[in-house]
Amino acid sequence: MTDSTELSRRGLLAAGAALAAGASRAQTSSPAPPWHGYCLNLGTLRAFGLPIEEELVIAAQAGYRAVEPWVDNVRRWQVGGRSLDELRRRIADLGLAVPSAVGFARWLVDDDTARAKGLEQAKADLELVKAIGGTALAAPPSGATGKPVEVRVAAERYQALLALAEPTGVAAQLEIWGASAALGRLSEALAIAVEAGHPGACVLPDVYHLHRGGSPCAGLRLLSGPAMRVLHVNDYPADPPREKLTDRDRLLPGDGVAPWGEILAALRARGGHTWLSLELFPPRAQGETALDRAKRGLAKLQAVVAQAAG
Repeated sequence: MTDSTELSRRGLLAAGAALAAGASRAQTSSPAPPWHGYCLNLGTLRAFGLPIEEELVIAAQAGYRAVEPWVDNVRRWQVGGRSLDELRRRIADLGLAVPSAVGFARWLVDDDTARAKGLEQAKADLELVKAIGGTALAAPPSGATGKPVEVRVAAERYQALLALAEPTGVAAQLEIWGASAALGRLSEALAIAVEAGHPGACVLPDVYHLHRGGSPCAGLRLLSGPAMRVLHVNDYPADPPREKLTDRDRLLPGDGVAPWGEILAALRARGGHTWLSLELFPPRAQGETALDRAKRGLAKLQAVVAQAAG
């Protein structure tokens, strides 16, 4: 553990108070709430192998207002009998929101037995997210990427997931994976959400995955406020061609060729609030700390937002 993450309970409370005070000043000086907020998808720090309590402190120190934890790292917190209530308090003490979390339940697969197990996992994941104060869970097409799934069939399976989510109050977000034959395009996610016929249906796009699957970014403006809570943000290079891109090709915002002006204009046009959640998975650079990465990512993200606004 580095010195920067060795915070006592008193340090956590102080960090949270400072962030809350900053938020209060911003609200006093601004007549209208911002259309966006900055979130750190904690997968961005996975190369450092940190426990979630350290990742949270780093996110707060770097200046993010929210985090998107990965369910598997939250479960590691529970090893040894540590409670989710305590983790929720730590998150709150740091002044952080949890607008989304990342899980990989296999809710969309064709195999009935595997899908039933996937829904059991999804139920446990949804309850875990609720316990730490989270409001949404990613529902990617885990295990169902190799062949298409007919829209009505996918919608029925999504309905089953939404039924599990409803009593928890945690949204189940259709996460687009650009390389998936089942849920690789924004249009496919929208069709499944519409066919599900449920007021809680919503989607989770990703800048890299929109490009990887060939979805126009302008389509984001079709999503009303409740239909999208979070956008995973990252960038991508001009080469290789989109069909050959992999997760390791993701770049920091502004370091690639993503059409940020178009993306951010679409987000403003759709109305509501959008959490911009930084998600990319580069290997650890020599001498790089997790705090370095978190700060650099936020600075790059703020820069593309400022440039688009100008």
